[in-house]
Amino acid sequence: MAHVVIIGGGFAGVWSAAGAALARGDADLSITLIAPNEHLVLRPRLYEPEPDLAKVELRRILAPIGVEHRRAWVSSIDTDRRVVVADGTEIGYDRLVLAAGSKLVTPAGLPGAERLFDIDTLDGARRLTDHLRGREDFTAVVVGAGFVGLEAATELAARGRVLLVDRSDVVGDQLGPGPRAEIEAALDKLNIECRLSTTVTEVGDGYTVLSDGSRGETDAVVWSVGLRASELTRHVSDDLDPLGRVPVDRWLRALPEVFAAGDTAAARVEGDHVVMQSCQHATPLGKVAGYNAAADLLGLPPRDFTPAPYVTCLDLGGAGGVFTRGWDRRVMATGADGASIKKKINQYIHPPVDDATKILAAADRIHTPLPFFPRDDAERT
Repeated sequence: MAHVVIIGGGFAGVWSAAGAALARGDADLSITLIAPNEHLVLRPRLYEPEPDLAKVELRRILAPIGVEHRRAWVSSIDTDRRVVVADGTEIGYDRLVLAAGSKLVTPAGLPGAERLFDIDTLDGARRLTDHLRGREDFTAVVVGAGFVGLEAATELAARGRVLLVDRSDVVGDQLGPGPRAEIEAALDKLNIECRLSTTVTEVGDGYTVLSDGSRGETDAVVWSVGLRASELTRHVSDDLDPLGRVPVDRWLRALPEVFAAGDTAAARVEGDHVVMQSCQHATPLGKVAGYNAAADLLGLPPRDFTPAPYVTCLDLGGAGGVFTRGWDRRVMATGADGASIKKKINQYIHPPVDDATKILAAADRIHTPLPFFPRDDAERT
């Protein structure tokens, strides 16, 4: 029996499994998802104060659609022999979907790096939550004023004092100038101090030293910069992008028998843009990669990767939120309206569970317009 193997149990991996099951229909095709954990972790929600709410049991998604879940770590991929090694055991595949995600890379040589906290994983978010639980008026340093750092800083500001540190000379450098005024206003409203063109040079027991020479008492340092694709991408290609991702074609094929999805895939979208490492792109990447992996074995036509137009929605804690459209990030909603959209997105990203019909129907929707998104004037005509 032909075999599709999927590496990764995040958004891209789960939706790759569903996409492959959709293409399989009643055909004789085996699908295995390899991931060490028993939950899909909703990483976009890990900045919230109760991270254990941000998870879904994998069995409730995979079992109804006939996908085997093998709980193991994949250590290597041999593309010549078409095998992966998972916890020391070789598993053969006819088509492979690499959806192993990404991880936060902490700075080498930083004194006290072992004291850093993060919200990149469920265990990391739990560790931070437990460390700060019950504390009043704590002081936190958040390193990185990008997507993750801004959401972490504005959430923590409701419970303590926050210093936001970034190497760039502007807040939200990667977000561009579009939403910057709204972000800066939110930081001011929440009394978050920003230290720009600066980084952390030492994390001590209860203190932090910055590159400008200043030292301050600190209860927690949250690191939110340095995201890179899984090292397994190096087993597939030597031609990786700056984030360590594998280049793929419009069908998300990296090699004749290997597809890539999620944070491991450098896929082109909307002209010359490359997908973001976010659930917004991981979900449709998974749906298409999994479908095409199975379709390739079954003689079915492949699907092009055509996700919904790019949007950004940033939670700014007690200051609301900001919602933008397009790669230039035109601001469409702010404050309470922006926060409302973000809340609905956080609910929307939960996959259906226990019902094969609903799961496969969701896998069949690559581009789903969301009715709660504000529209451009051009879209109203």
